[in-house]
This record gives sequence, structure tokens and C-alpha cells, in this order.
Amino acid sequence: MPETPLIVAKDLTVKRGKRVLLDAVDFEILPGEALTLIGPNGAGKTTLIRALIGMVPFSGSLIRRKGLRLGYTPQKLPLEQLIPMPVDRFIALSGERNRIRRREMLARCGAADLQDSQMSTLSGGETQRVLLARALMRAPDLLILDEPTQGLDSPGEARFYQLLADIRAETGVAVFMVSHDLHMVMAQSDRVICLNQHICCSGTPGVVAEDPNYLQLFGPRAGIAPYQHHHHEHCDHD
Repeated sequence: MPETPLIVAKDLTVKRGKRVLLDAVDFEILPGEALTLIGPNGAGKTTLIRALIGMVPFSGSLIRRKGLRLGYTPQKLPLEQLIPMPVDRFIALSGERNRIRRREMLARCGAADLQDSQMSTLSGGETQRVLLARALMRAPDLLILDEPTQGLDSPGEARFYQLLADIRAETGVAVFMVSHDLHMVMAQSDRVICLNQHICCSGTPGVVAEDPNYLQLFGPRAGIAPYQHHHHEHCDHD
């Protein structure tokens, strides 16, 4: 028997006034998978994530599996809005009261030495590791990551993706991630959704890499996707 999807979205539409930000989006997130959302600037990627976590109103249906636990990391942390705060206290905002357990999770994310640092002093890579540690404190079934490697250099991106892969292997957590790095996406994802207000195409990385809609959206950048030939896959066109 196939496992129950963690999330199923049908006809999910978001409007701001008369402007359509997302137009009749259908997709599902399966247990344990790495699903990546790509698309040009202004395609509605962050809007879709905000709809999934209940931050923006939408029409259509969004069904979460009963008891689903979510971990979420935003694209940017509004540090200017935070009072001075050490990393440990920021992690404690997740509800975890045990300092030793907070330290262990920071260590798991490669940030053990940051426990007493101020959030405002962290580099981009350090901030992402702290955000990931906080998101993992509740043992989520699904991690939702909005551009987690934005601002990182290539080695930093590679280290972060490897950390995610290790955590997935250990915990079985599913990952739904927005990313701009097409090369990393194609190497690290089980499935890819290409979004431009609506879903242009979806499938395994190899299928999406050969889809005309993907090639049209990304042009010369699309050529860096590795060739993978799969049978029995499909792209959904609107």
C-alpha cells in the first residue's frame, strides 16, 4: 500500500487584489522524499510555501496528513526586529527546554560552538545551520526550507546540502525546498516542480531537465542539469 501523502494541494490559488500569485496549483508531498520547487523570480515560490504553513489565505484545498509535524526555515530572518538574543535562547523558542538537547541538535547541524553566540553576529551559513537546528527540534515529518542556501558560496552550499542528505538518511524526514541553484537541485532532489504562477512541469530531475517549459524558463542556465533518462515519468502541462 502506498503511504499517505504528507500534504495534498488541489486547485490552490492565491490572489492579491485582482493579481493572481498562484493559479490552480496541484501537487503532493510524499513521506521521506526530497521535493524541490524552482522557478524564476516572482513565480510565487515563497507564496506557495506561506500558503502551506498557513501564512497567506488561499482558495482550493490543502490537506495535511493527520498529526503532521512541520519544521520551517524562512528565506530571511528579520534580525533587525529581534532583541539581542543568543543562539541558545533562539533555539529554545522552539519549545525545547533541555539545554543539553538544544546543544546536541546544534552539534548535529554543525553549529555546536555557536550556542552562546549572538544571532546578529552569525554569518549566512551559520544562520542557516541554526535555523535548521531549530526546525528539527520538534522531530518534524516534513522540513520546509525557503531558499536555505541563499547568500552562501558554492562550498557552503555543498556542505549544507550534504548535511540535509545526512539528516534525511538518519531521520527519514521529507524535505520541501525552494532553491535557485539548478545544478544542486538536479543532484539532490527526488522530484522537482517548476513553478511560474502555475506548475509548468514536474517529475524526476531528468524529466524536468528535458521539458520544453523548463528550458524556456531558464534558457542557457538549464543546460547545466545532468542528463538522466527515465521511463514511466511524466510532466504535467497547463
